[in-house]
Amino acid sequence: MTEFDLIEQCKRDNRRAQRALYDKYSPKMYGVCKRYLKSREDAEDVLLEGFYKVFDKIDSFKHKGSFEGWIRRIMVNQALMFLRKKHNFNMTVEISNIDVKTELTAQDSLEAKDILDLLNKLPIGYRTVFNLYVIEGYKHREIGEILGISINTSKSQLILAKKRLQKLITQNQYPEVG
Repeated sequence: MTEFDLIEQCKRDNRRAQRALYDKYSPKMYGVCKRYLKSREDAEDVLLEGFYKVFDKIDSFKHKGSFEGWIRRIMVNQALMFLRKKHNFNMTVEISNIDVKTELTAQDSLEAKDILDLLNKLPIGYRTVFNLYVIEGYKHREIGEILGISINTSKSQLILAKKRLQKLITQNQYPEVG
């Protein structure tokens, strides 16, 4: 069955098609949720809520653009709604006029699990802004609107996240130095 057919069957509430769609996309979307949420249980909850929304809103998908991208946006939004309920992103410190080297150099052998472990060591604000900016491609203005923070707070959170990741990577490479 093609992706188009699968989507159309899901629009008709075909349970087998819904299961096939879930089976196809859930592993990757779980990874998206896990980048935002530390606990496996929270990520699973958000994943299920996200797929509920996918099936509820699938009629709004008009086959323009990537279907996987459409699902990813729903998952990211669900994760952010979950985080907003639990965390106040305005309780972060703003830094302006800071000049910090923010280039990260990771070992080629750094695997996805290692990256996820490093991201999980970041405070929630750093991790969320890092994911939105670096991985999802949002601009600081958009991040500010999504999280209800200023553009400068978004920028400073990204700078601090990169700085912390750089330190964590260095500690992992040379544990006796850190």
